[in-house]
Amino acid sequence: MSTSSGDRRRGFRSGNRGCGCGCTSVLVVLTLGLLLSLFNGAVGIGVSVRVPFTHSNLTLAGSVGRKEKAVASLPGYTAGRLGGNQNLVNNSTTLTIGPAEGTALLVLGRQPGAPVFDLHLETR
Repeated sequence: MSTSSGDRRRGFRSGNRGCGCGCTSVLVVLTLGLLLSLFNGAVGIGVSVRVPFTHSNLTLAGSVGRKEKAVASLPGYTAGRLGGNQNLVNNSTTLTIGPAEGTALLVLGRQPGAPVFDLHLETR
């Protein structure tokens, strides 16, 4: 049984092309961030879990809103860690569009004041 060149099967290809999280963050800051900045507000959300048998936590947090309030709406134990290098892993991103700012933070390492488990939701 021979196969022609038009009969060849292609490998698996994902249906999701381009954009990914980069465009999502732009859309969130453009819509929700600018809307919140009009009302002088910000929203922050985060989750933190202690790594077993260590003094370290894994924290994932983000915020969106007015520039002055976006960073302040992150959990208190992440203060000074946005863009810092004092942890084993610190992946921080910020996106500013006009008066609005969006932040995302992934930290693995010692975070003084971080509880064993925390779910943080704050509006300012």
